[in-house]
Order: sequence, then structure tokens, then C-alpha cells
Amino acid sequence: MTLHSDVTELLAEAGILDVDIDETVADDHARTSAYLRVVSVTAASKSRDRDRAIVATILRDPDEMGAKTVVVALVDEIAMKATGPAEFRQWSAGLLPEIDHLKAEGNRTFIHCRIHDWLLYLSVKDGHVPTPAELAEATNWMQRFLAEVSTSPAVLALLAESANTRKTRNIARNRAGSRELRTE
Repeated sequence: MTLHSDVTELLAEAGILDVDIDETVADDHARTSAYLRVVSVTAASKSRDRDRAIVATILRDPDEMGAKTVVVALVDEIAMKATGPAEFRQWSAGLLPEIDHLKAEGNRTFIHCRIHDWLLYLSVKDGHVPTPAELAEATNWMQRFLAEVSTSPAVLALLAESANTRKTRNIARNRAGSRELRTE
């Protein structure tokens, strides 16, 4: 398939008809923007049947950094809608073969880490309190996200003690002492 046909097919399947295909194909930033719109439509769908094919098509784009950004956006949106870690683990496992086709190891690693982070978040959301070792495997981004959104006193205490950055430790410490948390 060609880039032109890939972009045309993705936009048509998503029902996005207001994009100039030739301009989009010619401009990396325009393609990334168009792909992000496709991802938004894809994530809003109840069916996950086409996700792997959509990711495979996006990852064929010659702008690997832009493609990675779009796949991370899809991972983020699906993770936020997942009912739990098992559902997200199964969904993300279907994408891993496509992600492993990325040429740059750093891009592959980044997406793998993002999936791992979301699995940790979803398990915490389900009531799991991570061990210090599990927390240490999370990125600074996820540690901070947990500090900002978790309502678990045990998770916040662990973050206040063990998070990688001082800022995250302070957020967790401040939230652990907040009245709102104590009244939930």
C-alpha cells in the first residue's frame, strides 16, 4: 500500500471527509493531526476489532515519531476507557506485534512503557497497592499521574515515600493529608 492509499482509507473508515488528502500526505504534521482525529473516532467506537489494523497502517507512515505519538494517544484513550487491567492487557497484547515493527528501539520501548504504566494504573484503580519495586518500574509520568489521581491512602503514602521525583513525593504527601481524601 502507498501512503496516499493508507491515509485515504483511514480517513474514509473513520468518516472524516473534510481533509485534503494530497496536502495531508505531503505534510508530516498534517498527517499526524489527521491520524489523531482517526484515533479519536476509533477510541470512541465500542468495537475494538479494527484497532490492530489501524495501528499497523499508522505505523507504516515514514514519520515514525509522528506515528508513535498517534499510537500512544490511542493507548492512552483506550486505557482510560478500560474496565480493568485484564481487558487492557488483552487489548494491548494484540497491538504488540505491530509495535515491534517500529525501526527505532526508543519508540518501541516508549510504547511498551506506556502500556506497562497503564496496566499499573488500572490495577491500582482496581484496589491493588503496588510494591516499591512495582512503583520503581513505572515512569516518572505515571508516578506523578498516580499521585494526582489516586484516592488510596496506601498508594499515596507509598508515592510520598518512594516516588522518583521530589515534586511527585510532595504531591502525594499533600494529597494524602487533604480533607477531601479523608472524607471519601
